[in-house]
Amino acid sequence: MGKKHRPVDEIKDFVAPRAELVRRSVCSLHFLWETTKTIGLVLFYYVFSISLTFYNQRFIHMYRFPLSITMCHLVTKFIISGIIRCIWSKCSGEERISLGWCDFIKRIAPPGIASSLDIALSNWSFEYISISLYTMTKSTVIIFIMFFSIVFKLEKPRWSLISIIGCISLGLFMFTYDSTQFHLLGFLLVFSASFLSGLRWTLSQLVMQKSKLGVHHPLDMMYHIQPWMMLTLLPLAGGFEGRRLAISPHAFGFHESSLLARDMAILMLGAFLAFMLEMSEFLLVSKTSSLTLSISGIAKEIVTLCLAVVINKDPMSPINGIGLVVCLLGITIHVILKAVHSEDEKEVKYKRLNQEEMELTVNNGTIIIGSDTSDEDDVFNIHTDRQ
Repeated sequence: MGKKHRPVDEIKDFVAPRAELVRRSVCSLHFLWETTKTIGLVLFYYVFSISLTFYNQRFIHMYRFPLSITMCHLVTKFIISGIIRCIWSKCSGEERISLGWCDFIKRIAPPGIASSLDIALSNWSFEYISISLYTMTKSTVIIFIMFFSIVFKLEKPRWSLISIIGCISLGLFMFTYDSTQFHLLGFLLVFSASFLSGLRWTLSQLVMQKSKLGVHHPLDMMYHIQPWMMLTLLPLAGGFEGRRLAISPHAFGFHESSLLARDMAILMLGAFLAFMLEMSEFLLVSKTSSLTLSISGIAKEIVTLCLAVVINKDPMSPINGIGLVVCLLGITIHVILKAVHSEDEKEVKYKRLNQEEMELTVNNGTIIIGSDTSDEDDVFNIHTDRQ
């Protein structure tokens, strides 16, 4: 009888410690605080991201100048971030970080160029493909973020992580399956944007979390990265939209100042939304990770498409509903495993610090071994040699 139940007992012995680890990680005060903070950052990101999505859907489709509109947003974001940095410095009495030319070119240029091309190609693709195909193709960004995160050693390669990403990608494909209209050029544009987006956010995380440059605050990152984004986008906007922009009645060929003022007001509204969106993105990356931002972005796309169903009466088939459930399941598992791995890394770091402190104390002092009847805490009496 005992032999029959032996495999079951072995499975229980294998699963029980891990189940207890999950329970302790999820129920800990640290996990609750980190979860609350992450949810707050994600909601902050959702508000401006979804607002900008619906804004772009109407404004860019109305004026047909996606690159020029994006260029205006970049200039406005640079000016706003510079003004806020100046006011902050005056009020606090502390100078904000200013990078030298070497670090500005070596560290900030790569994510800046990748960011500009990501945004430009994404907006450009809307000329050829539907939102459904865009969303489905853009979901591949999580694969590129995982790849670059492993390459730059921001994430450890785990089978669980790969499985979760596959689950979310499959769910998102099912969620957008029915309404896809394929266009090769549009697909290549948005797929290239996904590749660049993975590189963009991984490099941004390296600069803000791992780098010793001191560019940890989202405001400082925005201020330093905008010039590279503008320099990259300017020739594209001028080359593809310059002539049409010069003769357009909504731009340089305007006839009524009131119409131009209205268009500028709408443009500034979009610039404000873009500023707050980028602030929330960098804030989320600096406090969590680029992978968390990507998964939050997928959940945001689901919310956006659900709102499109409610507001625009877009159809949703049963397979779309199943895909939604699969996506949410993958995101939930990611949150739980993130908590478990975070707790593991915290314990390992704590033990390593204790070990280093013990070695440092031993090297600088003398160890006296007590008697056999001494308490466990008094076995090693360590004191510093001050002679």
